[in-house]
Amino acid sequence: MASGTLYTYQNNYRAYKALIAAKYSGANVKEDPSFIFGTTNKTEEFTKKFPLGKVPAYEDSNGTCITESNAIAYYVGNDQLRGTTNLLKSQILQWMNFADSEILPPSCSWVFPTMGIMQYNKQTTEKAKEDLKKALDALNTHLLTCTYLAGERITLADISVCMTLLLAYQHVLEPVFREPYKNTNRWFNTIINQPEVKAVIGEFKFCEKMAEFDGKKFKEMQAKLGVQTPKSEDKKGKKEKPPKEAAPKKEKKEKEPEPEDDDDGMPDIPKEESKDPFAAFPKGSWNMDDFKRCYSNEDEDKSIPYFWEKFDKENYSIWFGEYSYPQDLTQVFMSCNLIGGMMQRLDKMRKCAFGSMGLFGESNNSTISGVWVWRSHELAFKLSPDWQVDFESYKWEKLDPDSEKTKKLVDQYFRWSGTDKEGRKFNQGKIFK
Repeated sequence: MASGTLYTYQNNYRAYKALIAAKYSGANVKEDPSFIFGTTNKTEEFTKKFPLGKVPAYEDSNGTCITESNAIAYYVGNDQLRGTTNLLKSQILQWMNFADSEILPPSCSWVFPTMGIMQYNKQTTEKAKEDLKKALDALNTHLLTCTYLAGERITLADISVCMTLLLAYQHVLEPVFREPYKNTNRWFNTIINQPEVKAVIGEFKFCEKMAEFDGKKFKEMQAKLGVQTPKSEDKKGKKEKPPKEAAPKKEKKEKEPEPEDDDDGMPDIPKEESKDPFAAFPKGSWNMDDFKRCYSNEDEDKSIPYFWEKFDKENYSIWFGEYSYPQDLTQVFMSCNLIGGMMQRLDKMRKCAFGSMGLFGESNNSTISGVWVWRSHELAFKLSPDWQVDFESYKWEKLDPDSEKTKKLVDQYFRWSGTDKEGRKFNQGKIFK
């Protein structure tokens, strides 16, 4: 029988899986009451055991260390939960993977903004709703003739899927929305009312009214985290890609994107405002649109030399921006949303600015920085109140276009390569153009 310590924060639905499995098996799994997320998991002592610093993390009484919630639940569970035949084990694994791939992404994309954890994006939320409907429908069809997901008794399949659905049933699956999924609702209600489950999650309250994004709540949450109103939005620009070595071909379409109503609780840019904040500065000799086309359609071996050949240092400036609160960055996709949100807010800067932002590192150990170019030698964000939502969350440094250091930075960020000053490798990036 397993015996050990589980490191996690309060009300972590991922950790619930292991704690519930332990209730079924009789394993002696205790949570560490002294654990502080963001502090304990960054200590040398913790990362020596768990190099990525992620939670939940489990340390057995014999010193064995295990990460990933499904693996921990499997370890502390029993044969009933794991399955007693190869077929049953495979079916259980199938549903655990289903929870992580089909339920978790849309659930987080929909629920997190309502909790103030992420910025709201209408298009992303609507897609998440449809994706979650598909997952619920698949569950509903399967459960038409089955009491449990795999076999005739509760297994890790039921625990994993149920806990992954927990936040959705709690925050957004109001009665009208969930009504078509009667079989899924019946099954979910059965699982959460098992004594072993209730002992971990307590009394569960179903969503009565679909939670919605609250801009004020979002600001308060960001302030609590020490983040100054970061935003999230899908990138409007060039090449959304993984690390550089796996980069797809750049987009050739150069149509200027139109501003979207992201309905995120922040004041919209007044429709009648037409004054260009860059109008007071000389246009100079550089055709930025021409460079953007070159950058989009050519490899960096051609576009970067082209940049330096045409760059007008008399009328344009180069800036380096670094996110001031890397300790608050958690999941990679949330950090990328933060970058994309800033770019969406700066939509009206596109004609006179270009930027390349990079995320370095991985979840719970990352930083954001980038190189920007715009007309004028002023810090452009201060030219318009509509551009000032995010910029104070970054430290900005004006670069000398004649220095080798600047040329190396431009090369690195335009290529999406290298590491940050802490040695974290480039993960992915977004282009503002």
